Amino acid sequence: MPSQINEYTPDIVSPPGETILETIEEYGMSQAELADRMGRPKKTINEIIKGKAAISPDTAIQLERVLGIPARFWMNREQQYRESIARLAERDRLHGYGNWLSNLPVDEMVKLKWIRGFSDSAMQVEEVLNYFAIVSPRQWDEVWLNPKVAFRKSLRFSSSPGALAAWLRKGEIDAQAIHCLPYDSGKFGDALKEIKTLTSDTSDIFEPRMKHLCAQAGVAVVLVPQLSQTKVSGATRWIGPDKALIQLTLRYKKNDQFWFSFFHESGHILLHGKRDVFIDDDDHDDPQLDEEKEQEANDFAANFLIDPDRYAHFVDSQKMISKAAIRQFATSQNIAPGIVVGRLQHDGHLPYTHCNDLKQTFTWA
Repeated sequence: MPSQINEYTPDIVSPPGETILETIEEYGMSQAELADRMGRPKKTINEIIKGKAAISPDTAIQLERVLGIPARFWMNREQQYRESIARLAERDRLHGYGNWLSNLPVDEMVKLKWIRGFSDSAMQVEEVLNYFAIVSPRQWDEVWLNPKVAFRKSLRFSSSPGALAAWLRKGEIDAQAIHCLPYDSGKFGDALKEIKTLTSDTSDIFEPRMKHLCAQAGVAVVLVPQLSQTKVSGATRWIGPDKALIQLTLRYKKNDQFWFSFFHESGHILLHGKRDVFIDDDDHDDPQLDEEKEQEANDFAANFLIDPDRYAHFVDSQKMISKAAIRQFATSQNIAPGIVVGRLQHDGHLPYTHCNDLKQTFTWA
């Protein structure tokens, strides 16, 4: 169980009128005398002292003249009091949302340090609402589950809706921290050509370079661990008119799957509209899945990574495909041998048990 934060929030807050009362008592002044000095009705002064009436800017200036305490002190005291009252009311409201948290992988999000863990249910609800940048579970439903919302087009229920929403939101948060130039399809195409040559490198080399090249073309690339209730390899969406987001996991951990996912998502950006949202998981029976666009992205990735004509010639020329032949062909295509192995296995030219040692395994640091 992730460690939780215990925070004390007072249930009682004192109005600024208590400070007024303490001050005039020190001066030996009655409420009636204060009212006379300020030219205000005695009833009004009494209501201010009891917190029933707010201290206005005019009242703060009058208090400054009579009591010698700056007006800004009284205005700050009033603001703090009203905020505290509102937060106490908000805390009562948040306690009523405790059951909503059961729809979300809160413990896992805490463990990954996406959010903080709290023992108090209201504070935990507030932390999760802040994470999603919404004010209540109702807005969560509107933004993430309402069928009219763009995200819902691709929410596939082989993944838990709550977990998938949490994963997508983490991608947004990470992407906001990436400075991107305005999107340029030409620059993005050139970036992909260079990134293809990085597929044989280790992650500490290719990852920063890939992210930089894409950012220069207007595309934020983020790697976000999948949650236990998600079955997703990648997602693509636009988070602004000139900024696209590619979000990837290490779901299959092998370099052939990782690179195919990256170029598949890149295909969506180059080929499809800015209003489209694509989330790639294992549910191929989703009626909302646009099979034509998914196939277009698949074809783009496959043909970008490996020239189709040279691939066909390679397959036809091999009676028995050897590791040496795979390495040589991969070198001719400027890609990692594992990508060729994955393609051959997918197309049925190589058993899934063969040549897997040519694939590179990725793990989270």
